[in-house]
Amino acid sequence: MSDPNPCLDCGMCCVHFRVSFYWGEADDAPGGFVPAELTEKLNLHLRCMNGTNEVPRRCVALAGQPGEQVSCTIYDRRPTPCREFPSHEADGSPNRKCNALRAQIGLPALQPLAAAELSG
Repeated sequence: MSDPNPCLDCGMCCVHFRVSFYWGEADDAPGGFVPAELTEKLNLHLRCMNGTNEVPRRCVALAGQPGEQVSCTIYDRRPTPCREFPSHEADGSPNRKCNALRAQIGLPALQPLAAAELSG
C-alpha cells in the first residue's frame, strides 16, 4: 500500500502562491474548464483564482485547514499551475519549494520516492 497523498495534509501552496493562468482555461472560454466564477481577471491574457491575488492568500477552492486536512473543491478542474506543482520531481526527489512551505507549518519534509513508486 502506498503512502497517502502528502498534499492532503498540507495545502500550503494554496495559501502561498498567486494562482495565475491563461484566461482560456476558464469555463467561459471555448474548451475551458476552471470555473470562471472562482476567478478574477488580472489583465487581457491572465486570470487568477479568487483569494490568491491578495495577502493573506487563500485559494477559494481550498477546503479545510492547511497543515491538518485539506482538499481542492475543483481538483478535476484546477488550473495549470496547480497541475504542474508537484510534491516530487520526475526523478523522485522532493520538490524543494514544497518542503520549504511544509516546514513553515511544522510538517515533516517529504522524502525521496522509492523506485517502485516512480514506475507505478
